[in-house]
Formats: sequence, structure tokens, C-alpha cells
Amino acid sequence: MSVIAPDEKADFVAILHRHQLAEADFLLQETDTTDVVDEVYPLQGYVTVVRRSTLKEREYRIGHGTAWTTAFEKDLAQGTFG
Repeated sequence: MSVIAPDEKADFVAILHRHQLAEADFLLQETDTTDVVDEVYPLQGYVTVVRRSTLKEREYRIGHGTAWTTAFEKDLAQGTFG
């Protein structure tokens, strides 16, 4: 089960388009995701964003209450992904 919500995926793609980058150049790999969904144990995990052309990668916490796409855009603007 994917922890990345459809609106987060859409935000990720919009960020790439704003920076004139190809979606195919980036890979999202989810790890350590949970299957439990309730008020006590919300969905959580990590996503590793890999830029294929530079092999640069960065891991972000994902799930309820996170803003990984904002952190990704900040890193992208700072040149983290080359």
C-alpha cells in the first residue's frame, strides 16, 4: 500500500514541471511504510527521491502530517539533486 497520497504525487510532478525537469528522471522509493490506519497509528514511512541522471538521492518522512513535497522543492532549489 502506498503512503504517498495522490495529491502529494501531483504536487511532486507540479514541482518538477515548475523547475522544468522530466518526471522520468526521478524515482520515488517508499520504505518502512505502515499498514495501520487509525487515529492512534496513522500511515507513515519514508520516501527516497532519486534523480537518475545524477544518482543524487534524499530521504523524506512521509505520511500523516508531513510536508515532504515542500522539503523536496526546497532541496531541489538549493541544488541537492545536481
